[in-house]
This record gives sequence, structure tokens and C-alpha cells, in this order.
Amino acid sequence: MDEIKSTIFAIKRYALHDGPNIRTTIFFKGCPLSCNWCHNPEGIDFNISIITLNDRCVGCAECIATCAHKALQRSNTGISRDDRLCTLCQSCVETCPALAHEPTGWQMTTQQLLHEIQKDVPFYDQSGGGVTISGGEPLSQPEGLLALLQGCAALGIHRTVDSSAFAPTATLLRIARYTDLFLIDLKHMNTRLHRQYTGVANDLILHNLQKLAEIGRPARVRIPLIPGVNDDEINIRETGAFVARCKNVQGIDVLPYHPSATAKYKKLGLKYKGMQFTAPTQDTLSTTVDLLKNYLSDVRIGG
Repeated sequence: MDEIKSTIFAIKRYALHDGPNIRTTIFFKGCPLSCNWCHNPEGIDFNISIITLNDRCVGCAECIATCAHKALQRSNTGISRDDRLCTLCQSCVETCPALAHEPTGWQMTTQQLLHEIQKDVPFYDQSGGGVTISGGEPLSQPEGLLALLQGCAALGIHRTVDSSAFAPTATLLRIARYTDLFLIDLKHMNTRLHRQYTGVANDLILHNLQKLAEIGRPARVRIPLIPGVNDDEINIRETGAFVARCKNVQGIDVLPYHPSATAKYKKLGLKYKGMQFTAPTQDTLSTTVDLLKNYLSDVRIGG
């Protein structure tokens, strides 16, 4: 049987905001949500593609010469790609001296990922850290996620899954058996508004968080705070009350919106809906934290 491969789009070492202590974060590619403020747009599409950054191109045409499928040609704006001919062989990526061609992701076997993770074991041993699997939505690649968690468990490495919890409940519970901590995004308590801003309803997410509470699997809830979307007192109180009923939740992390993903969208040629939002003020953050502390004592700003 062929070994399971996972599609990822980034590996971040020495991460300090993706779970307890020093961590290695593996970003799985593909997400069923389409949050207006998403700061990892390269992780939304399940498919790998290659983007060409013509502002980097030096005009050497090496990529055109080495493309066996004739998918590249010169255009008025630089190098253009015919996606019908491109096989994602990445010869252009490997050839370009100016790094003008970039893949939006790549595939790795579980053993390859574990090899990368084991390089950082000394940092886990010293700090009490471990591995965080994020995305995208890692639950959308359940077989690869499960195999990676099982491999980390065999090595005694702490395992955190950062998720929207938008996945079949049976999948979540399978994954929970090998997960030490969940980081669950809770974006809005109103299902209509949740659908409006993320593309999906929140019923399954709330149900799954309750299921994690029933089995006692530790979790922290993360609230991306978006002014004008979910920072009103009604939503914050409803969020706090719901989380307080989930006895497995250790605390709440309030994540202030910031427009830092703008350059990523431009690079990918995508429209950034998050431009309509502004960062929350310090007063808004303080009010939000104070409201949430009526329901749970451990409330922090940031991850």
C-alpha cells in the first residue's frame, strides 16, 4: 500500500503562538470555509498551483526553455502560463534564478513530515512544546492528519490541532484520540452571520465543540475579533456563555484582526475581502476581554 501523502503549504519552526511553548507548525492545504478575513489565502484551495511573480522576472526565459509541456510563453506583462498544459512538474520553479515561480503547496509523506518534525525535538524537550497541525483546515485531510498524529504520539511529542471544527463529527472524534489539545476558532454565534462571513453555517462547529467537551478533550477557543462583525456585546456574551458550558475549554484567546495578509492576496491575484475591516481599538479589546472574563477566567489577547 502506498504511504499516505498530505498536501501542505508551509512549515513554521519555533512557533510561539500556535499552542503551548516552542512548536513546529505544519499547515495543511485546503479549507471548506471562506472567511472574509482569512490570513492564509494560499491554504484555502485544496489544489496545488504555480504562481508567476512577474515583478521578479529578469527576462532570461530559462523557464520557457525548460518547460517540456510548452505551458509558458512571453506576454506583455512578462511570463504567462497555460494551465491547460501545465502539469505542475515544477521545472520552472527549479530553473528560475529569480524565484519568480512559486508553488502554492506541495505533497509530503507522513515519514517525510516526521523527519522534519524530529529536527526540532530538542526544542520541545527544553520548552515543553511540540507539534501543531494547522491550515487551511487539517480535518479536511483526515487520513494524513491521523497518520501524522499517530507518528508523533509514538515519538512522545505533544500534539495540537488548530481547527475550525467544521468536519464530520466522526472524523473529529477519530482525530481527538491522538490529539492533546485543540485550538478551535469560534467566529460567530449567529448562524446567519456566520454563513455570511465564512460561507458555512456554525451548527456543526458548535455541535463538534460540545462533543469534544463530552469526551473531555482539552481545548482553547480562539475568537478572531473583527470590528463590525463579531465584536458586539450580544455576540461576545453568547460566545462566553456557550464556551463556559464546555467544561473542556481551558481558556479563550482573542485574536485581533489585522490586514497583514494584503500582500498574500495580491501575490495570488485574489481579491481581499478583509480590506473592508479595521483593526479593533485597545478599548474594544479591553471591553471584549472583560466581558469574556465573566464566563471564563483565562482570557488572553493573542494566541
